Amino acid sequence: MTHLPSPAARRQLGKSGIEVSALAWGNWRLCGDDVDAVVKLLHAALDAGITLIDTADIYGPDNDEAFGASEALLGRALATDPSLRGKFVIATKGGISMGVPYDSSAGYLTSAIDASLTRLGTDTVELWQIHRPDILTHPSEIAKAIGEAYKAGKIRSFGVSNFTTSQIATLQQFLELPIVSTQPELSPLKLAPIENGELDQAIAMDMAVLAWSPLGGGRIANPSDERTKAVAGLLDEVAEEFGVSRTAAAYSWIMAHPARVIPIVGSQKADRIAEAADALKVRWTRARWYAVLVASKGEPLP
Repeated sequence: MTHLPSPAARRQLGKSGIEVSALAWGNWRLCGDDVDAVVKLLHAALDAGITLIDTADIYGPDNDEAFGASEALLGRALATDPSLRGKFVIATKGGISMGVPYDSSAGYLTSAIDASLTRLGTDTVELWQIHRPDILTHPSEIAKAIGEAYKAGKIRSFGVSNFTTSQIATLQQFLELPIVSTQPELSPLKLAPIENGELDQAIAMDMAVLAWSPLGGGRIANPSDERTKAVAGLLDEVAEEFGVSRTAAAYSWIMAHPARVIPIVGSQKADRIAEAADALKVRWTRARWYAVLVASKGEPLP
């Protein structure tokens, strides 16, 4: 029985020259005021081999907190131990403006980057991403702001989130920097990036793919319809063989794609962060991988 190649524990972040872990820890639900608890989560991530943190300035309002609250809490946690910052690659996002909703004008992007750096308590972030596309801003204006931030040392690389393939291709035409990453929603239940060319473009342009909601918004853990139950059942078969959880099998399924997808682990529990690293133990055969794809699509392949 032939298995697909095992995902490496480390990989390059596109053309940035920055090495990152095979999984990322996401901070969408990082909230509250318990700095010590966050420090413990940071150490749990390190123990699991996870060194890439994905956050955003908009993370806060969804938790009934202020704009930027999650970044600020992470910054306070990192400040407790000066050695921590150098152990992590921080990726943050901006470009969502409350009540607008999207603003990628040069002035707004510049102010968003500066504000994120202040909240995070750092002079630079390894990856800064536009969170969602602003169709009213010309790509040349974006390129100007991003180029200046890079030259000033505020950002070490640039990526996008929730952009279409054409938006990525168009923006890249105006940038001096390479777009090193893209961040779509991708899971065994959300197949669009596999089918619409996003992952193909990532391979062609050497962009890292950071997958948000890799567990289908919790549906894989708690399936409630026949399609999701079918996918969960197939994941369970693989999970049992390799002695891992269903969630680890789900992460590993998207990681098996040759785009070398990086799942963003959204849990704020140390044991769940540790569990995510088990994804590296799983080996997929083509037959089993395609079986999950067919179950998710709900129809046979051609």
